[in-house]
Amino acid sequence: MSIAVNAGSIRLNKTQPAIRLTPRPVLQVRSSHSEKKKILFVTSELTDLIKTGGLADVSAALPRALGTLHDVRVLIPGYTQVLRSGHAIRVVGSLGAQAEIPACRIGRMDMPDGLIIYVLICPELYERDGNPYGDGHGNDWPDNPVRFARLCLAAAEIAAGTACIRWTPELVHAHDWPTGLTPAYMHWRGLRTPSVFTIHNLAYQGNIDMSLRRALALPHEACGVERMEFYGKLSLLKAGIAYASHVTTVSATYAQEITTEEFGCGMEGFLRMKARQGLLSGLLNGIDESWEPQSDPHLVRGFSACDWQGKAANAAYVRQAFGLEADASPLFAVVSRLVQQKGIDLTLGVAETIVANGGQLAILGQGEPHIEEEVRELARRYPGRVAAHVGFNEHDARRLFAGSDFLLMPSRYEPCGLSQMYAQRYASLPIARRTGGLADSIEDGLTGFLFDQPSVDSYRHAVLRALEIHQRPDLLCAMRCRAMATGFFWRHAIAPYDHLYQQLLGVHREAAHAIS
Repeated sequence: MSIAVNAGSIRLNKTQPAIRLTPRPVLQVRSSHSEKKKILFVTSELTDLIKTGGLADVSAALPRALGTLHDVRVLIPGYTQVLRSGHAIRVVGSLGAQAEIPACRIGRMDMPDGLIIYVLICPELYERDGNPYGDGHGNDWPDNPVRFARLCLAAAEIAAGTACIRWTPELVHAHDWPTGLTPAYMHWRGLRTPSVFTIHNLAYQGNIDMSLRRALALPHEACGVERMEFYGKLSLLKAGIAYASHVTTVSATYAQEITTEEFGCGMEGFLRMKARQGLLSGLLNGIDESWEPQSDPHLVRGFSACDWQGKAANAAYVRQAFGLEADASPLFAVVSRLVQQKGIDLTLGVAETIVANGGQLAILGQGEPHIEEEVRELARRYPGRVAAHVGFNEHDARRLFAGSDFLLMPSRYEPCGLSQMYAQRYASLPIARRTGGLADSIEDGLTGFLFDQPSVDSYRHAVLRALEIHQRPDLLCAMRCRAMATGFFWRHAIAPYDHLYQQLLGVHREAAHAIS
């Protein structure tokens, strides 16, 4: 007798062996030109050195993946954490002051795996306690406009070949609002070097007062409505969108969503124009090769598809470490920033359903203080069934992915999301809202469960579907195996980036030839 989740899902006949799924084949990506191109990544964080979110993971992994095709180097501010990372830094260049942007030096850091990182050394801007964007109390640094203008101006000067570092990029790839002025400064200097600007989260826009125009050495044209002006302010994010040769975001669905009023954060009209011009693309993120359940040193015990003893060992660790009762109930996990975007309030709303149906919930994350307290209160209400660790460490996060049966991601919006990819790789089936990269990376009823509305009722229905599957071991095993085989690794994701780079470099070559 066959059983199924729903139409189009996995079907199993109990008289037949379990479905055997093979991993997605590795794409042998080759550049369309044999010569490696010089590409500069500009970012405000990088996992090896300093991290606040997914941008750091992308900034660390994508240049390395592209390194098989191109000479990719990274530019990052010299925060205290970067300078104290233990990696040697030697000064290779210097830049002068401009307007209220101070002078700085450029250091070179060579990572053990060969990645070259240029570090912007400017003590008055970057050497302070806190994170890249603010102090330890959640307050933004008041001089952030100058801090990140210095980063962007440095990138433009490196692209112009005036930074004295003996390496000039042929293409510059800038990431999110802190680097948004990079394509703009390049344009204002008359550079023809192509640029790519990636929106990782449109909600963070870097909006600043118009009065800062002269302090940041911005020409009057920057104040135009089709340039940086945004409801009476100047937007660093909009600068990247306006001046870059091409704009990308981190999933195809999110690229469509941000052209709508619901997700456009006030920039939907501007982004629709870019889309009509063919200048907006959605390229799905990936994960790095360290997400390997058989060999991950963070795990209590490794495991492979359809061999769940190691997964059970990690689940036992999670229950003990989080103070949950030791049983075989369905284990749900949250590994997330505790912020409104992530729909944590919706998870609070379905927690009673999880507990009432015999499930357990382990929460790991930090974020907005009032949400942190609500999470603690939930754990107090259901001792032994719900537990929360406010904070974050990679060790417990990976064991949660490996030990849990289901990962909860009810995001109100999610440009890409990486946690669902980590979870699938470790056979934890994500339960997520059908939005952004979640819609692009989860096959409903096959590698996870999707729901449509950002409401407790819609979410609860997906949770109940998951609980039902947990009672069907053959089907649960098949879904886990399929999820593990998805393999959203960066080695699969670099082909669209290489194609875009080659396209932009080709246009640049044609333009240069026409001029000559």
